[in-house]
Amino acid sequence: MDLKVETQVDFLQCLETDVCVYIMSFLDDPGDLVRASAVSRVWHQFVIANGLAKQLCLKAFPQLYNIIDVVIASEGTMNPIAEKTNNVMEREILERDHKVYAALLQALTRSKVTPKDCIANAISASSTDNYPDESVVNTLNPRDRFIRRASYWSSKGQSNPEVPEMLIYKLRAGLWVITEIDIQPFEAFFQPGKPIYSAKFVRFRIGHPKSPREIGSDLDRLPLERPADDKFVWTYTSPEFPMVQENRLQPFKLPKPVLCVGGYLQIELLGRVQRQEMDGLFYICVCYVRVLGRPLFPAFEMDMVEPDRKLSLKYYPENLTAVLESSSSTEVPRLRHLEAEMLAERLGLLEDLLRGIQQGPNNPFIWDEDEDDEINGGLVL
Repeated sequence: MDLKVETQVDFLQCLETDVCVYIMSFLDDPGDLVRASAVSRVWHQFVIANGLAKQLCLKAFPQLYNIIDVVIASEGTMNPIAEKTNNVMEREILERDHKVYAALLQALTRSKVTPKDCIANAISASSTDNYPDESVVNTLNPRDRFIRRASYWSSKGQSNPEVPEMLIYKLRAGLWVITEIDIQPFEAFFQPGKPIYSAKFVRFRIGHPKSPREIGSDLDRLPLERPADDKFVWTYTSPEFPMVQENRLQPFKLPKPVLCVGGYLQIELLGRVQRQEMDGLFYICVCYVRVLGRPLFPAFEMDMVEPDRKLSLKYYPENLTAVLESSSSTEVPRLRHLEAEMLAERLGLLEDLLRGIQQGPNNPFIWDEDEDDEINGGLVL
């Protein structure tokens, strides 16, 4: 009786390292990478030594290329000491990076945190018809009325319906995975026929200021009265999305999630569809804008290293579960802090709107007790 003995060959031990890395680069799912590293001790060491978790992160989210430093909060920064050889230090750094990037992969792709609005402030509009009554700050109010007045942003009128408009917003600090941007055109309920001043198409850009110091002084006086597009570098551009002429919050889902480290959003409103009966000009009006993203806080924090805008990534292992399992804010103090900040910012928005209504950003405003219910009804995180 002939016995055939099957010979099993581990290709990692037979092929050149470069070839093996190329083969393993086709693993595009974090789960596959975890399973590969669990095959054997050799495979585990191969995954770590060649930084496959980091490569997969960079492949999915190119914004991470700017990371120059990785820290595990519970361990601090690794400092070389005399007793450690270069090989030992290199292995520890590789193991640390693998641990951080493997956790980051899970947070980026498997987060169950409910998406939140990650707009911090309205920065500017390319034009505004009646400032401040029709300021871009009104687009952060989810209702089309505020204190019994219409609440919306309006462009200046144009005879050419192809003239575009741009709105710019500052996004919240920290790491956010942005998946969707929602826009509601404004229905002029006070005009005959209730026309809706939507755009034909919309496109989104995400980026950062050309000069943080220059834009920093401007941010003390928001919203800006003049266009600010020339102050930014846009590193991500979405495809164009068609907008319908309907009075509803219209969702625009990005083709792929975009990782944003703080940063700024530009909304390009392309083409005009509604002419105003009063003057015969075309306008674009927006009632509400919302940017939905999942925060990686409190498991990860990112610091900007000036002047080169490089990034330092800090990982808090004890908080990873809060991101993966969508722990409630009552269970995680740092999430409660985030939601408290968002509430404070919305209160600031109400103050800005009240200042606009009372003709100018520097005038004091007075709360009317009879209007408390209407104000509270519009206060949405």
